Amino acid sequence: MITVLALVGNPNCGKTTMFNSLTGSDQYVGNWPGVTVAKKGGMLLNHPDCEVVDLPGIYSLSPYTLEEVVTRDFLVNEHPSVIINIVDASNLERNLYLTTQLLELEIPVVLALNMMDVVNSNGDEIDIARLAKELNCKVVPIAAINGSGVDELIKLAVEVAKEKVSNQALPIFNDTEEIAVRGIERLLPDRESTQLKRWLAIKIFERDPKVFEQIKISSNLLARMDALRNGCEKAEEDDAESIVINARYRYITSTLRDCIKKKLRTWELSVSDKIDNIVTNRVLALPIFFIIMWAVYYIAIQTLGSMSVESMQAVFGFISEQLTNLMVIGGVSLTIQSLIVDGVIGGVGAVLGFVPQITILFLFLSFLEDCGYMSRAAFIMDRAFRQFGLSGKSFIPMLVGTGCSVPGIMATRTIENEKDRRLTIMLTPFIPCSAKMPVFVLFAASLFPKHSWVGPSMYFWGIIMVVVSGMLLKRTSPFAGEPAPFVMEMPAYHMPGSRTVLKHTWEQVKSFILKAGTIVFAASVLVWFLQSFNTSLVLVEPTKSMLADIGHFLAPVFLPQGFGNWQAAFAAITGFLAKEAIVSTFAILAGSGDGAGSKADLVLTLQTIFTPASAYAFMIFTLLAAPCCAAVGAIRSEMGSWKWTLFAVGYQTGLAYLLAAIIYQVGSRL
Repeated sequence: MITVLALVGNPNCGKTTMFNSLTGSDQYVGNWPGVTVAKKGGMLLNHPDCEVVDLPGIYSLSPYTLEEVVTRDFLVNEHPSVIINIVDASNLERNLYLTTQLLELEIPVVLALNMMDVVNSNGDEIDIARLAKELNCKVVPIAAINGSGVDELIKLAVEVAKEKVSNQALPIFNDTEEIAVRGIERLLPDRESTQLKRWLAIKIFERDPKVFEQIKISSNLLARMDALRNGCEKAEEDDAESIVINARYRYITSTLRDCIKKKLRTWELSVSDKIDNIVTNRVLALPIFFIIMWAVYYIAIQTLGSMSVESMQAVFGFISEQLTNLMVIGGVSLTIQSLIVDGVIGGVGAVLGFVPQITILFLFLSFLEDCGYMSRAAFIMDRAFRQFGLSGKSFIPMLVGTGCSVPGIMATRTIENEKDRRLTIMLTPFIPCSAKMPVFVLFAASLFPKHSWVGPSMYFWGIIMVVVSGMLLKRTSPFAGEPAPFVMEMPAYHMPGSRTVLKHTWEQVKSFILKAGTIVFAASVLVWFLQSFNTSLVLVEPTKSMLADIGHFLAPVFLPQGFGNWQAAFAAITGFLAKEAIVSTFAILAGSGDGAGSKADLVLTLQTIFTPASAYAFMIFTLLAAPCCAAVGAIRSEMGSWKWTLFAVGYQTGLAYLLAAIIYQVGSRL
């Protein structure tokens, strides 16, 4: 029989870090809430009979968002062998609110006090034995980030699971409240699980709508339950939900008074608070954010990144030259030589040449995330977004989307308001993902070598279009309404571990390389074939090829944007397959597989096809137009409707077409 260990806790408490450590998995870990949006399972290392389930972070068992429903349904319906409740030991009062609810499920609970390294550095002291006695459950101090205490935790959790002894609900209620809850518990039909009766009684007392949907109670019993609840509400002069909340925090406060000693006095500011006084300041917050993002893109694109790309170009030039020599010696046909050198190495190599810049970019972004700044960025943008009808919750999927739009779109599940969620799904692809970065880097280096603002400006254009679109769409009935309130914990600033930062960076870079080796590879072969043959499958010059025919057919569509030539028109369309394919298309058209001159040929080709105004318009079109086919599939999955998906794709592409035309028409005159 499989023993199931369920990892449960508040958002951003370290569950996914723990899951990766226990299972050897490679799930994404973020230093903000909402990273885990679906349950993930894996077998415990060295324990083939134990499964570990990482559940989305929740603050309580009264769910409002999709990921909260996933967690509650799993606990209530699947009934795991043991719950490992991971809590942030540096913020016990908030975290233990969920613990009091988990203990009511009568499933064995082991409490893992995570981030004990932070507690110790703050000079605080927690009486572990006293806390375990008060909560009547096992308590283990750990630090998931470095593995301290994890082995002891798992050993204890497995033992508790085998004992099958459930924890008892805590005595959180006073006499009046307890009479009402026990009265409701006794009225529950016998068919309901006796193991969940206490929990169900409290939920009915709170008027939890999902519980009423789950169980059927006769009108007579409901009336008697209402009488018990109403009597308690009248006695305490408060509503039932508030009564339960107050009772939980009353018990937690009383418990922690004897279990924890804090070094920091209440009027003293922590280091994180002092930093936040600057970086979240009403006046300084946005300028600091923009300066930081500009610096990240400037270093990744203009300085270190630029030098690293030249090295990669030289490597691929050397490879293509050596392969050409070998194929000449081996008597390989010119057509096959062209396919391998111009098609595969020229196309895929042009994309892979940007790996160093992508690596540098995500190295910085991973550092900013793990140190805690990106959570502040979401808070800062919430203040700005709400002025235009958007919620700060929308910014979190957009931050996730800087790696890839697909997980960014999936991260919208954390938004409980369906209108806000649909709007965020539509707008998330506006933020530059790693696939768009090679296009921006290539154009910035080729046509704007002396203007360091061009590359970073794409990030800011994305944010501007999110705000503008939010203003426009919020005025229409499908999206009208007040934005959802944004509540998010601000993790304390800390110096990220090098292993964590490198792991985050590698996850993004690996995804980029895999895409280059699959989708971009296929696209490069297709583009090479189309530009090498005519409709009669005769080898011809590119200007007489099928690609030229397709490009000439599409070119008039892009005349208002300034890139109404067959090369640029075809490249723009390949971006709907994969944004990186735009780079490989231009590389193949430039014949960039001819060794040392490949980079010069590619730059010369772009300078021939584009003016600065049309190049910037092309960048804007690439930024805002419908994302790649994988992201469109994610939109369809999350929207649950082809009508909404087509509306999203149409809006994105229409906005891209319009803004690119305006920029070209204005820019060419300036």
